[in-house]
Amino acid sequence: METETVAKAGRMQADYIIVGSGSAGSVLASRLSEDGRHSVLVLEFGGTDAGPLIQMPAALSYPMNMSRYDWGYQTDPEPHLGGRRLACPRGKVIGGSSSINGMVYVRGHAGDYDHWAETGADGWAYADVLPYFKRMESWHGGQSDYRGDQGPLHITRGPRRNPLYQAFVDSGRQAGFEVTDDYNGEKQEGFGPMEQTVWQGRRWSAANAYLKPALKRPNLDMVRCLARRVVFDGQRAIGVEVERGGKIEIVRANREVILAASSINSPKLLMLSGIGDEAHLREQGIDVVAHRKGVGANLQDHLELYIQQACTQPITLYSKLNLVSKALIGAEWLFFKSGDGASNHFESAAFVRSKAGVDYPDIQYHFLPVAIRYDGKAPAEGHGFQAHVGPMRSASRGRIKLRSADPKEPPSILFNYMSKPDDWADFRHCIRLTRELFAQEAFKPYAGKEIAPGADVQSDAELDDFIRDAVESAYHPCGTCKMGRADDPTAVVDPECRIIGVEGLRAVDSSIFPRITNGNLNGPTIMTGEKASDLILGKAPLPRSNQEPWINPRWQTSAR
Repeated sequence: METETVAKAGRMQADYIIVGSGSAGSVLASRLSEDGRHSVLVLEFGGTDAGPLIQMPAALSYPMNMSRYDWGYQTDPEPHLGGRRLACPRGKVIGGSSSINGMVYVRGHAGDYDHWAETGADGWAYADVLPYFKRMESWHGGQSDYRGDQGPLHITRGPRRNPLYQAFVDSGRQAGFEVTDDYNGEKQEGFGPMEQTVWQGRRWSAANAYLKPALKRPNLDMVRCLARRVVFDGQRAIGVEVERGGKIEIVRANREVILAASSINSPKLLMLSGIGDEAHLREQGIDVVAHRKGVGANLQDHLELYIQQACTQPITLYSKLNLVSKALIGAEWLFFKSGDGASNHFESAAFVRSKAGVDYPDIQYHFLPVAIRYDGKAPAEGHGFQAHVGPMRSASRGRIKLRSADPKEPPSILFNYMSKPDDWADFRHCIRLTRELFAQEAFKPYAGKEIAPGADVQSDAELDDFIRDAVESAYHPCGTCKMGRADDPTAVVDPECRIIGVEGLRAVDSSIFPRITNGNLNGPTIMTGEKASDLILGKAPLPRSNQEPWINPRWQTSAR
């Protein structure tokens, strides 16, 4: 156990070095240190997550827009969006992006994971990953064979007191769609309550769920520093070069280095370390350790539009946006962890199929009883409500590249959003479908004029102009270190999360997703950390599940 004392005292050596304390890194830190046999060191550049701006669920728009908590990345000018540069927030804080996200909890659909397995991620089918979702969850929604109730990650639902939440679900049913009691259980398809990683009124980040309890162990420690590159002895990773306090040092790994630095920073670190496309690395003057052309490729995200409607009754959150109300909400939250501050206000959701022949949902809705932007700027003066809507499985792919060999320089990020003709048709369908929902009987008591896109925006060309100007990232970047078979030239990690072509190095975060999952990515990323920790420790995987997902019997003939 000599390495443990070294790790706590000198902090510059451990069995496992984890780069990043985010959704996957926090899980790895907890699970790899759990039995006390191994010393574990987490390298994190960001600072503390203490304070109401992060811990109060309703304050979610603040940390995402603060340089103190966010790396502040932007895309390169996106060619299909008129050259707009979109924000690409990534958490720069304990807990990573789980400390600045919208706290929406979605597992993804069974079909997503079966697709991973079919394309080379053996052992990652729905039957393989469901037991890990159950292991990580403490679900507060009753008994279900599909859900876990003993895990570190608390999952709750908002109180849905505002009648607009129910109106949204009723509008889906009236339009002929399914309803579902639990989109994270057997049946994703349909309209129903949305789930959140909120517990006892606080943001339940991966740091709160996993990392902070584990840091009490003598064999786990965390060091604030900038990871500059992975250090190799031949083809074997032996440590990480870091900068802290103006000094450059090497943290040594007795067993393995694990990158859990996000789908933006993990490929960046690999390239800085000499793993990536040979020609690109040579351009930057970086010695090539392993040629993997997939590093930084396959970048995916979800885009969404905010479809906004005026509300004829003064019941929306608009009345809470003034300073007096905000102060009262903040005070109630500070003292009691209750009230409007204790929810992210995404309390109704839907997953629907866009057309006949699509076998599982490919459109996601978040419903919000206020007309406001993600960054907290309200475009609508007055009461309104909105649906965030977007297609889930765009075929557009982007990439991440280095701008230079300087570890402090942000990478070049290009999602290549809306690069396929289907993207435009899919979004036009989303707008028209949302209009149909807001026109249902359920919204009759509430629906005023359309705020955005606006009733005059009707033709395909007009809708396309609106999409080009208004579409925003849902902040679900992934796929840049794709998992696949070791003989797949585009794969970066094998199904054990090992970087192909070198030894002693893994990547475990949303960068390894072969294809983006349905919905928000925090849940799938935490699951990835859970499953990978067993692989790293050489444990037998949890027994496969025989639970079957619900697939709409009408999928071949109808979207509803």
